[in-house]
Amino acid sequence: MSTKAPKSKAPTSRGSDASGATMLGVQTGLPASPDEAVLEAVPNPHPDTLYVARFAVPEFTSICPVTGQPDFAHIVIDYVPDQYLVESKSFKLFMGSFRNHGAFHEDCTLMAAKRLIECMKPKWLRIGGYWYPRGGIPIDVFWQSSEPPEGLFIPDQGVPPYRGR
Repeated sequence: MSTKAPKSKAPTSRGSDASGATMLGVQTGLPASPDEAVLEAVPNPHPDTLYVARFAVPEFTSICPVTGQPDFAHIVIDYVPDQYLVESKSFKLFMGSFRNHGAFHEDCTLMAAKRLIECMKPKWLRIGGYWYPRGGIPIDVFWQSSEPPEGLFIPDQGVPPYRGR
């Protein structure tokens, strides 16, 4: 059921009902790769309100492209929606699609952020990729789309520096 998300389409990558979601209420398999995963956007019921939505993915996994060994991370994504939100089931399937994807920590973290921006066109987005050690060194990757909107409350991402997280 997975199809590659269009690269230049407006916020909804796919959708047939009034909300823009097609995966809700139907069994949907895990996409084979992030490129095949479809992110769906749904209308934001409060586009006139400045607020932060957060996704935490404490058991994110991908594959090291060199060794083939699994990599693990705690990913935290904060975003300020504009006209659209990302539909959560499509988000879960997208994040799960990295499970067998070979890429470095930086690539996985930024790929997730860029696909979310492409899908929903938020006012602002930041991502923290808190990767567990490989070779004794944790690699944490941080990125944000721009300066956050003025007056916005942005909570700490809540993931401590590595000490056996």
